[in-house]
Amino acid sequence: MPGKMNHRNEYQCTIEVNQTGKYCVRIRASFARKAWVLPVYFLASSFDRSMRKLEQVLQFLQQKEERLWFWGVEYSDDRNFSEELVREAGLRLDRRAEFPRRFANVALSPEKPVPAVLLAPVRRGLAHSIDTAGRVSPAGN
Repeated sequence: MPGKMNHRNEYQCTIEVNQTGKYCVRIRASFARKAWVLPVYFLASSFDRSMRKLEQVLQFLQQKEERLWFWGVEYSDDRNFSEELVREAGLRLDRRAEFPRRFANVALSPEKPVPAVLLAPVRRGLAHSIDTAGRVSPAGN
């Protein structure tokens, strides 16, 4: 049983500036207890807003793990229910197959609150990725 206690939920986070100037924050949540992945994203108007929203989203994902797993893996026939559940937190399901190579990572024990101190390195990492990547160029350029 000692191995079970080391399982942590892992959140890979990445940020991009889209063509309209919005910050697109993508999160790939890997939940340890049920061994499943939930890819979601949200848009924000500024970097600071995206970081505040990221903290709220991580809290939501940590608190609603069981409920999210139920529809994510054992969902009913109604696919709209799953969309509504993540929209509760201002999220959308991320249906893109590839995830960027550069991401910030947070690992947390299941159902524990997200300490703000853990988000400081994530914020720095995401800020750095915006600085080095710059804006995303429109398709075709």
